[in-house]
Amino acid sequence: MRKGSRFGIAVAALALLTGAADPDNPSCPANPDFGPAVPMTLTPADRGGGRVLLAEGKIDASLPARLRKALEADETIGEVWIRSAGGDARAGNEAGKVIRSFPGMLTRIPSGWACFSACNFLFMGGDRRVVEPGGVFMVHMFTHTNQRDVIQETIAEGTNATAELIGEIEQSSAQLASDDNDFLIRMGVSRKLLTDVMYKQQALKTEGNPTTRYCLTQEEVRRYNVMPEERSL
Repeated sequence: MRKGSRFGIAVAALALLTGAADPDNPSCPANPDFGPAVPMTLTPADRGGGRVLLAEGKIDASLPARLRKALEADETIGEVWIRSAGGDARAGNEAGKVIRSFPGMLTRIPSGWACFSACNFLFMGGDRRVVEPGGVFMVHMFTHTNQRDVIQETIAEGTNATAELIGEIEQSSAQLASDDNDFLIRMGVSRKLLTDVMYKQQALKTEGNPTTRYCLTQEEVRRYNVMPEERSL
């Protein structure tokens, strides 16, 4: 079967599991369930005969400390179930390291839930990781485009200020890329997830190509070791 045909089948299967596909990002559902648009809540719960921590909402700077406190408060928690639209990139990395500091902890994206941006790194902190069929692991290129207002104001201030800001953004972007690469190595995830998938997404929509996000298939989460084949549950 041709690669294009396999991709088409994967997109169709995703649409069946999670609803209509996003016309701008056809590998992804149109209405992904990222959970509440509030700072991430951490709720212990009993699911399927086990104790889990439901992690739902936006990732902010306070999450790593709150997450450690929640996991230390209940030693019976064996899984962290995650849905989030992302948030603070560095806090996502640090929170992922917190999860990894609890040996054997499993992270899970349940069917119908979605994990995007900084959430990817929170999820990859799991010593064991599961993306259920119908669960959405959504990636993009990490950028500083959320600083567009600041950039516009700086341009108005003059050439020197603009050059200084561009230098700061370049330095910060390089550091973030280095941090991401180091994180993937430490968590046992293939670096090709960055080079072959994340960094190949567009930072901004263009008239000819509006796609800025990509959702991995079940085959891809295994190929890049996002969900280790031999340890998936």
